[in-house]
Amino acid sequence: MVKRQEPEVNLELVKEHGLSEDEYDKIKKILGRKPTFTELGIFSVMWSEHCSYKNSLSMLKTLPMEGPNLLVEAGEENAGLVDIGNGMALSFKIESHNHPSAVEPFQGATTGVGGILRDVFTMGARPIANLNSLRFGPLDKARNRYLFEHVVDGIGHYGNCMGIPTVGGEVYFDKGYSENPLINAMAIGIVKHDETKSAIAKGKGNTVIIIGSATGRDGIHGATFASDELDEESEQDRPSVQVGDPFQEKKLLEATLELCKKDFVIGIQDMGAAGFTSSSSEMAEKGGVGMEIDLDRVPRREPGMTPYEIMLSESQERMLMVVKKGFEPEAKKILDKWDLEFAEVGEVISSGNLEIYEDGELVADIPAEALAGELEYQRETKKPEYLEETQNLDIENIPEPDDFNAVLLKLVSSPNIADKSWVYKQYDHTVRSNTMVKPGSSAAVIRIKGTHKALATCTDGNGRYVYLNPYEGGKIAVAESARNVVCSGAKPIAITNCLNFGNPYDPEVYYQFKHAVLGIGDACRKLNTPVTGGNVSFYNQAEKSRIFPTPVIGMVGIMNNLNDATTAWFKKPGDFIMMFGSVKGELGGSEYLKVIHDKVAGNSPELNLEFEQRIQKACLAGIRKRIINSAIDISDGGFATAVAEACILNKEKQLGAEIHFSEKIRNDELLFSETQSVIIITIDEDKLLDIEKISSRYSVPCTTVGKVTENGRLKINNEIDIEVEKLRKAYTETIPKIMTGQSK
Repeated sequence: MVKRQEPEVNLELVKEHGLSEDEYDKIKKILGRKPTFTELGIFSVMWSEHCSYKNSLSMLKTLPMEGPNLLVEAGEENAGLVDIGNGMALSFKIESHNHPSAVEPFQGATTGVGGILRDVFTMGARPIANLNSLRFGPLDKARNRYLFEHVVDGIGHYGNCMGIPTVGGEVYFDKGYSENPLINAMAIGIVKHDETKSAIAKGKGNTVIIIGSATGRDGIHGATFASDELDEESEQDRPSVQVGDPFQEKKLLEATLELCKKDFVIGIQDMGAAGFTSSSSEMAEKGGVGMEIDLDRVPRREPGMTPYEIMLSESQERMLMVVKKGFEPEAKKILDKWDLEFAEVGEVISSGNLEIYEDGELVADIPAEALAGELEYQRETKKPEYLEETQNLDIENIPEPDDFNAVLLKLVSSPNIADKSWVYKQYDHTVRSNTMVKPGSSAAVIRIKGTHKALATCTDGNGRYVYLNPYEGGKIAVAESARNVVCSGAKPIAITNCLNFGNPYDPEVYYQFKHAVLGIGDACRKLNTPVTGGNVSFYNQAEKSRIFPTPVIGMVGIMNNLNDATTAWFKKPGDFIMMFGSVKGELGGSEYLKVIHDKVAGNSPELNLEFEQRIQKACLAGIRKRIINSAIDISDGGFATAVAEACILNKEKQLGAEIHFSEKIRNDELLFSETQSVIIITIDEDKLLDIEKISSRYSVPCTTVGKVTENGRLKINNEIDIEVEKLRKAYTETIPKIMTGQSK
């Protein structure tokens, strides 16, 4: 090994790199010697939580990752790949960019979008849609408003410049996210089966090529930064935040898609977390080969960069590609066409090692398998002590409100429920002309050009439920996302997930994680929505707060007839309002309990997966038979809020509703419980017998609860009687007023 002016590797330096003494001993055993400083840096990023999944892998293996439509196994490629017929497949994935966005919200958000797009188009898939799932602290704090504003700006900037519509997502606010916002980005692409590419290196002597941007010092140790808690010194980690260039990425996208159609391209991978290190070692390990890399050939935009910095840089808009020997000119011709940097930096070797040279000297020599192979730990779990107190909520100690109109007004103006058009109007959600159902309904619906098919997609996850009951909360996240896809007219086919939790070395946090994953797995198995891949984000806590455990589910569904597309809002006066399922007294974790009584307590709603499956099948059958005119499920804010939204969201007609129904529960439970497996539908009066036949076939209750009216009022029993326009005003004006400083 070369002797150069580098810091001496010792245990103190190892720990500064986020590695344990046991891991250091393992490194020395693998190498048969002490690592060099460059090698230590390489191990530190590849063995970080962000890259290795060392504390989550044992649980991720319990998830259902196989299905008849899955074309690649979860985690084996840059993104999932699902067959949708007609020789086409969907590629999709969700990932977090939480810590970078906490210290540099605009760039953190832009590079989160850019990274997930590259994961999709390195599969050979053209991205057709972006989604996101966002969590911030309360908007009455200036810092939270700053983060919210600039994250949204970053997401819109990158997607709009790329010409890819941002079609859906969710935004929640809670004090637990004040110091640690969650920024989860999802992308979906379409590819022909015979044009997919793998993230693999093989063929001794084949050429290793870097394409895209030059390498700089931005993002160094970004992977390890994402694998630690935020504290007062995190602002100093701004150099760990990457800087994005969507115009460069647009060129890279087009060049990559053209290259993926060529047989001479063996494999290609995004230089994402851990940059050159992860792409080279992972591609080599997957092909059972090694790589010989000459760092002198790596284009760089800053002078004096060391091997350590080059290998760990997370500069954006870069790819690593392996091309058949002799076909380099053909590859270069395509890249020149798109005005992209092209550099032959090495070749595939048979040793199985990653051999890194600079100035002709060997600066790192590590088995690729040791870097990209599995590092798996079993962590201790302990049932959180708070659960005993929170789950013992006695609802009789909660007073019922005197004015239910005032309660409903306050709920629809809660930032968690209120209209999010302030957000999505900053995104171009119609570019490429495929968006059939825009943001604001249950799920986005996107036409698949050249076919009669469309897809419905959404992101969902309620951290309060998981906090109060990790297992049930995990189940609900999957069921809610599937239900939203069904209400839009599509059959759920697969998920991607982003699992946002605190420190995995905290036994109570790991209990939350373990049981949420078990819940997700059980729900996916029952609903036949296998996991295609995703992301685990630990260490989402700071000195003064910790987030709710927040698994986010990105769901995709297919409709074979795009005319099945269904929206959430009421359509015309005289339609019968009906309800699949029944409302139970379940106020635990509800928006009502938080907004009106300032409590996050109780148990989460219960979810019977067998019943949920039948409800979804009944709703989808009604949509496909053109019986159902609109569909919206009960979620945040309960029955009253769902009906209010169904009135408000019709922007063309001033509709109302008159509803009469009862259960043997309190009025606030009836109106605001967030009971699962309940879908509110509307039908023509003459379709009553048809919907009853469907409900009988699937053994689910379907009750007529009211009618759509044209008087512009919402009436529910004797408790609520209010003008829809008053609700609309509260619903639509809340967030714009807060963000423009007009709120009190």
